[in-house]
Amino acid sequence: MRAIDLYAGIGGWSLGLRLAGVEVVASYEWWQPAVDTHNGNHGGALKPTDVRQLQVEDLPPDIDLVVGSPPCTEFSYSNRGGGGDLDEGLKDLIRFLEVVAHVKPRFWALENVPRVAKVLERGMADPDHPLYRFRNLGMQIEIIDFSDYGTPQSRRRCIAGSIPFDLIKAYQPRLPRRTLGDVVSAIASDETIVDPVWGCALATATVTERENEGVLNAEELRMNREAKTYHPVYNNMAFPDGMDLPARTVTATCTRVSRESIVIGDSAQGFRRLSIRERACLQGFPITYQFYARSFPEKAKMVGNAIPPTFTYLVARACQGVSFDDLPPYASVGSDLRPPEMTAPVTPPTAQGRTYPAGRSFRAALPGLRFKSGMRFELANGRGRERDWQVRFFYGPSVDIREIILDGELLRELRSSPLIRTMTMALGVEFAKIEQILQASTPDDLQAAWSHRASGLRPYQVTDFLGELADRVHERLRSAPIDDQHAVIGYVMEAAAEVEEGDSIPGSKKLTTHALAILSGMLVGAWFNTLPWHRLEKSAA
Repeated sequence: MRAIDLYAGIGGWSLGLRLAGVEVVASYEWWQPAVDTHNGNHGGALKPTDVRQLQVEDLPPDIDLVVGSPPCTEFSYSNRGGGGDLDEGLKDLIRFLEVVAHVKPRFWALENVPRVAKVLERGMADPDHPLYRFRNLGMQIEIIDFSDYGTPQSRRRCIAGSIPFDLIKAYQPRLPRRTLGDVVSAIASDETIVDPVWGCALATATVTERENEGVLNAEELRMNREAKTYHPVYNNMAFPDGMDLPARTVTATCTRVSRESIVIGDSAQGFRRLSIRERACLQGFPITYQFYARSFPEKAKMVGNAIPPTFTYLVARACQGVSFDDLPPYASVGSDLRPPEMTAPVTPPTAQGRTYPAGRSFRAALPGLRFKSGMRFELANGRGRERDWQVRFFYGPSVDIREIILDGELLRELRSSPLIRTMTMALGVEFAKIEQILQASTPDDLQAAWSHRASGLRPYQVTDFLGELADRVHERLRSAPIDDQHAVIGYVMEAAAEVEEGDSIPGSKKLTTHALAILSGMLVGAWFNTLPWHRLEKSAA
């Protein structure tokens, strides 16, 4: 079989196809580091090529299979929260299908993020859609989780095309079930590393990209943990990542603090992110594969954007008509793999930040006052706006978030209640302790500490102090007479009603359910926001 690879990246399609004996006669990719990596591993001489500018008349003849992974950036929900330019992304889908229509291969396959499935389905059904003209290409659209096909990560992707999907699915019982722990333990071997998927073995000293980042510091650990386990809108993730299951999706982002980053526990040191080699193995690339890029972030990007060659190998075998019984396992076709002559350059992992921009933003929910679906109390610095270092309260469903302003007016209204006055007096020492701690700093000092330009009180300490104080208030409210507790619901709903124009209050049921905790946060937040501390000038130090 003869194939061409469009939007080839670092060669995930080409590697799987070639291991199945398919001749990849041409590959096209525009990003230079990806081109270098493709050439280095496949012995080619590709030049950066914009697929949009290809002349279809210049494509090789007699092609049996067209494959490719058009850029997913504009379709991905991880890009600007799903707010990418869909029309721009559509251009590459159109271009890919134009090539298929011109070449007329026996088979073709396109890979992209799951969101593209809806785009393609809409295009095939709507006569006014720009994709409608490709409805006769025999397109079948599936959402595939690569962990079901021997890849050690749960990576869901849209696969569209005319390939034998039923045969590919029939292969599943013969494929290994690999986990994050399988990969991490294999790469950590002292003398010989045996690839956990492909079976090839190399002396540990010869396996590249094993350099680990330093462990997460306390601040990074807090930020990662909260992003995963306390996100105000999205579902919780495990922290650290579990080792007995396939890993979560390996992404192209490369920051030490990220909800998407895979973080593992290192019993000897602490918590860390994955090395490039661990990421590549989770993507199904053998330990022999080299990544020719100039930096750790570039390597992470090229690995995270790739398609696992484990799955592309199966696509090739299915197109060849190989049956379930005759499918050669990964280890039998990969056991003899060896690295190319030129090893990849060593690129030090990303180090923890020593200093950050002076205006570094801060935003964190107060412990105990996180209610999911977007409802939460949070401390934020405002990045230079008037309301710097303010506690804010957001409520309502995630698609319609509203805010109750926690200011002096609200504080006066709350203190007009005998219940609140009595409770505040009883907890006066607790309030005074927090204020005394703050007096050793100023808002500018807090910002300087957050940007690592000074030591002293840090923002997460403030969020913890305020969360603990709100918890004390909440305890008092829970022990109040039942009639007083019912009155609390009225306080909360009245505050919410003041910012609503209509009769209905979004998220009113949730406001009622959590009224005691919400009133605690409202009182502590309004108290904090009106402290004289906010008017203190930067200390001489």
